[in-house]
Amino acid sequence: MGVTMTADDVMEQFIPYAERIVVTGCHGLLGQKLHELLSSTNDIIGIDLSADSFLTGNSYKYISLDITRRSEVVDAILENQPGIIINTAAITGVDRCEDERELCWRVNVHAVENLIRAAAKVDAHLIQISSDYVFDGNDPPYRETDLPRPLGFYGKSKLAAENAMRGSDIQETIVRTQLLYGVAPMIRSNFVDFIRTKLECDEDLQIVDDQIGNPTLADDLARGIARIIQLRKRGIYHISGSESISRYDFAREIARTFDEDPNRISAMKTNDLDQKALRPQNSTFCLDKIAGELRFKPFDVKNGLNEYRKQLTHLKAAIGGKSL
Repeated sequence: MGVTMTADDVMEQFIPYAERIVVTGCHGLLGQKLHELLSSTNDIIGIDLSADSFLTGNSYKYISLDITRRSEVVDAILENQPGIIINTAAITGVDRCEDERELCWRVNVHAVENLIRAAAKVDAHLIQISSDYVFDGNDPPYRETDLPRPLGFYGKSKLAAENAMRGSDIQETIVRTQLLYGVAPMIRSNFVDFIRTKLECDEDLQIVDDQIGNPTLADDLARGIARIIQLRKRGIYHISGSESISRYDFAREIARTFDEDPNRISAMKTNDLDQKALRPQNSTFCLDKIAGELRFKPFDVKNGLNEYRKQLTHLKAAIGGKSL
């Protein structure tokens, strides 16, 4: 087996070249990271719901499109003839998915079926982003071959999308990830943003200590996807941060990273939250497959948070020190 590559090695050596790539959900965190990583060497076509795109580049094209509308999706793919489609679009709020099941299924399942139909017409490789929530959290660490048992409707929708992918005849890759965080303009708040903002506002926090998993820097996920494209990999891959940690301990590490007092964060149990959707207690991933096949090791918690802080500083400087 070859030498395991660091994130910087992957950035420098394993970025695909001269591909035409459609990225759905291009304005989200992962969509922006993929654009940042791939646009200098590939022809990127971004798809999102907004009328206009704030992403730019010489080889970048934007299409305002609702991917739940099959005919429009197929027409856009036929017109642009991509070799690769990366679907980052999804309804990810797990409690919202319990309340708005029809919307959840339309975006997380029917839209994927539309992309499968479109990919088949142009023989494109479809990469679908899935989740650790396809597992029940009772038997970690989870390998790609382990049997999914989702607890909530969100996890069931992501598993249904996986099954649609695997039951198709297209070139397909499923990338499961979890607890995604990172820095990009105009994105929804993620766990690290939430903790950092509360601490900056001098608020004390209670965070669950019985939910465990791998926090994932979005840049690492984008790099792993780039490696999959470069190596033409198919099948299922778990891509997450390299370290498993409870939400409580992760929050305390966020406090330390931003020079705040971690003792302002106290522990609580998931049952105390009275959330609508069940969560897997421990969805830790086994990352042996990406280490062996992709020769790629993502950041651990401390180094990932240090990278997050560096990027946050740069972004604040770029927008004149405004709060995010």
